[in-house]
Amino acid sequence: MQWPPHADSPPTTTIPLHGRTPVSRPRRRSPLVGATAAACAVTLGLTAVPAQADEVNQIINGDFTNGTAPWWGTENIQLDATDGVLCVDVPGGTINAWDVIIGQDDVPLIEGESYSFSFTASGTEQVSIRALVQEPVEPWSTQMDERAILGPEAQTYEYVFTSTVDWDDAQVAFQIGGSDDPWTFCVDDVALLGGAEPPVYEPDTGPRVRVNQVGYLPHGPKNATVVTDATEALTWELADSDGTVVATGQTEPHGADASSGLNVHTVDFSSYTTAGSGYTLTADGETSYPFDIDESAYEELRVDALSFYYPQRSGIEILDSIAPGYGRAAGHVGVAPNQGDIDVPCAPGTCDYSLDVSGGWYDAGDHGKYVVNGGISVHQLMNIHERSQSAPTAQPDKLGDSTLRLPETGNGVPDVLDEARWEMEFLLSMQVPEGEPLAGMAHHKIHDEQWTGLPLMPAADPQPRYLQPPSTAATLNLAATAAQCSRVFEPYDAAFAAECLDAAETAWDAAQANPAIYAPAVGEGGGPYNDNNVTDEFYWAAAELFLATGAEKYRTAVTSSPLHTDDEEVFRDGAFDWGWTAPLARIQLATVPNDLADRDRVRDSLVAAADDYLAGVESSPWGLTYNPDSGVFVWGSNNLVLNNMVIMAVAFDLTGDTKYRDGVLEGMDYIFGRNALNQSYVTGYGEKDSRNQHSRWYANQLDPRLPNPPKGTLAGGPNSDASTWDPTAQATLTGCAPQMCYIDDIESWATNELTINWNAPLSWVASFVADQDDAGDGSEEPEEDTVPPTKPENLQVTNVTSTSATLTWDASTDNVGVVGYELEMGYTDVIQYLDSTTQTSYELTGLQPGRKYTFWVVAYDAAGNFSQSASVSFTTEEDEEPPVSGACEVEYRTTDWPGGFTAAVRLTNTGDTAWSSWELGFTFPSGQTVDHGWSATWEQNGARVTATSMPWNGSIAPGGSIDIGFNGTWNGSNGKPEEFTVNGESCTVS
Repeated sequence: MQWPPHADSPPTTTIPLHGRTPVSRPRRRSPLVGATAAACAVTLGLTAVPAQADEVNQIINGDFTNGTAPWWGTENIQLDATDGVLCVDVPGGTINAWDVIIGQDDVPLIEGESYSFSFTASGTEQVSIRALVQEPVEPWSTQMDERAILGPEAQTYEYVFTSTVDWDDAQVAFQIGGSDDPWTFCVDDVALLGGAEPPVYEPDTGPRVRVNQVGYLPHGPKNATVVTDATEALTWELADSDGTVVATGQTEPHGADASSGLNVHTVDFSSYTTAGSGYTLTADGETSYPFDIDESAYEELRVDALSFYYPQRSGIEILDSIAPGYGRAAGHVGVAPNQGDIDVPCAPGTCDYSLDVSGGWYDAGDHGKYVVNGGISVHQLMNIHERSQSAPTAQPDKLGDSTLRLPETGNGVPDVLDEARWEMEFLLSMQVPEGEPLAGMAHHKIHDEQWTGLPLMPAADPQPRYLQPPSTAATLNLAATAAQCSRVFEPYDAAFAAECLDAAETAWDAAQANPAIYAPAVGEGGGPYNDNNVTDEFYWAAAELFLATGAEKYRTAVTSSPLHTDDEEVFRDGAFDWGWTAPLARIQLATVPNDLADRDRVRDSLVAAADDYLAGVESSPWGLTYNPDSGVFVWGSNNLVLNNMVIMAVAFDLTGDTKYRDGVLEGMDYIFGRNALNQSYVTGYGEKDSRNQHSRWYANQLDPRLPNPPKGTLAGGPNSDASTWDPTAQATLTGCAPQMCYIDDIESWATNELTINWNAPLSWVASFVADQDDAGDGSEEPEEDTVPPTKPENLQVTNVTSTSATLTWDASTDNVGVVGYELEMGYTDVIQYLDSTTQTSYELTGLQPGRKYTFWVVAYDAAGNFSQSASVSFTTEEDEEPPVSGACEVEYRTTDWPGGFTAAVRLTNTGDTAWSSWELGFTFPSGQTVDHGWSATWEQNGARVTATSMPWNGSIAPGGSIDIGFNGTWNGSNGKPEEFTVNGESCTVS
């Protein structure tokens, strides 16, 4: 990936200088040692050979015995040293730390010299300040940038750094702004002394026995890793919470491991299946962190990982009653100083309109919102729902309504879809309006004009915000996710589903017309998310549109894509992510019912990819699914680890082979502590968890009044690509082995960022693993089943009338047993899922007279194996007499916008006779047209519109109703039709 692959390139801060005009400069961070308990507890730094220098204080009047000179302050404060201590009254209502500064210029530094910078300070309020040693002119680079947390009691702070430059005019500065309330800052004994011991970074890796600090499933794999110089096998002991040894065995020496730079052994204690909490594992004189053996070990994570998204929402107040500890004002709604997302103009010189792009999720730890990153994130959330409805081991009730922490609970819609909709509506709003240049395409992103500093609450962001130009990649992300949206939301909100499909097809056409508009590789105020290869996005979008519509043009786009048969290119070295989405197309084509001719080959390709990732798990002493050929761990490696686990999980759903499930379970061990750093990368999970992820509002490390990230938040993870490092990583991680290139520090955005697209695969895998719980009664694992049922033979159609027919077929056979049959229906250019049945016959009703139909039947077993499909085609008889109709009632409602509208139509059978099929008719009074309809076959001839029933909704009992609808256009007015008929009879209009 190119730097920065996520939103947070180095933020800039505005540094007002004594007697100079404020300017912007990149933020930096440097080492810290010997800090008091009130400061950070981690020791950071670079190794360097100090130059020979006297320990002479380079600060003039650091004890303030001679008043305040040569210290200076910004214009909004008065310096006072009458008591031999410099104190200032800091005004409230400032936004950033650099809004109030005290400083001293002309401080000499020697290249290669290590310095100790110390001071004693207090504040009338507990508050975080910044201490800097920096260049006094552009580009304002820093040699030290540290945070100190002050309190009412004076404390001494000491930081050590090694200068990389020769300067005779460095500047020392205390940035003390950013507080809502006024307070008093006092400082004394400021010293900068040469000859300090160079700082050395030594990560705290805890015990040398590394385990999954969360837990193992009773009947899943249980593995650990021991860091040791021993070359022979060692004895290990598993103890329960009382310290009683319950199992013993021998380690397996692995030897040197390149990814960690460590010599290791592995431990397999899978045979122990007794559930319990507080287990520990001891080997080579070291005892692990405690862990559980529990079938429900991941149930809370399923909820926490998905509930992460609510506090990430933009444009809405976050309620503390829903997310305790995370309540905050709505961000970017136009309340001063915030400029809001309700009327956002295009970046200067790119277009001349504004859009309401409020809502959606903040992408990461900044305030930007990005379509390509939002695309893969919302897709994976919707796919969690899709899997919950179809996978053999899924537990759909665990992801239904009122299962997550969000405000929409109790509305009859699964909560995971409620959360996905918040982002999906934002993505729809990013589409270029009709009539504008590049209409139908999607703006790539929306973010601040310049980078902001930390901490900064969303409601306090004062920066102007702009729409960045459209891109083909963003447009195809919209096409893919909106098509998926049309499928998953149709049962819950047909109008919204139709809106999604219309946007998807519009975006597809726009991308076809503009196939090579790429986002630039640079940016200020937001990450570039540049991507100059969109063959994968075209493939993914075509697949989603094909699955949503069955239309031949999308089928052709799928099968003609060079990626459709290039398995090696699709399943690249590393893993898929926002920049490489081709595997998403394969997953969807393999799991969503469809009649693609080579669907079996698609499934086989996905299973083969899972085999490759599983081989990596089995060869890694850490159970690691991520093994790039280059050996370099890139930005966000943890999300790549998890996305490879998604592939293995889908392979398990397709085959029922437990080796893939076990590969996922062992992969989770790495995420939760079985790694080189003994680090759980998920906030709130494990003894040593990541909790200082890079964020402007989850910034407890910088301001104790703010929270850490919510429980269930994934950290980006090890990043050994030094070209992408932030200053903290540069000062800390030089020479690290790939797994060691991580630090739980809020300033290390290159290793410790949080993002919506990293929590998406965590949520997906957590839900999968939570579904794999077992009875915990010592029962044997179910037999592996990879054999598909036989093809349903002798498929026939009988009893054909104008509106009905009967399908029959011979029963399929299977090595374990056939669970049921899936049916799909095709007519004109539409193919759709029809139903499933356990019988070998199916009654078709609600067909249209004189129409040709094709039906497909596929057998499936409990492991999710599908047979080859059988098909039959026939034409219904012509209708000799109109179908019998009883009385009817029609409710017709529209939602209008300039030039367009959505119509929702409800038909009610108010008579005494059931309808076996129905045909609605009406005439537009004002020249309106139907663009796209749903839940019926819509036809328009002039002003006359007819809608005929589908096979699945033709039968309506007396008193029953059916909801249908369409999107249309109007010009001048959008008058309501005066008369409606059903099967030729006039209806009451409500």
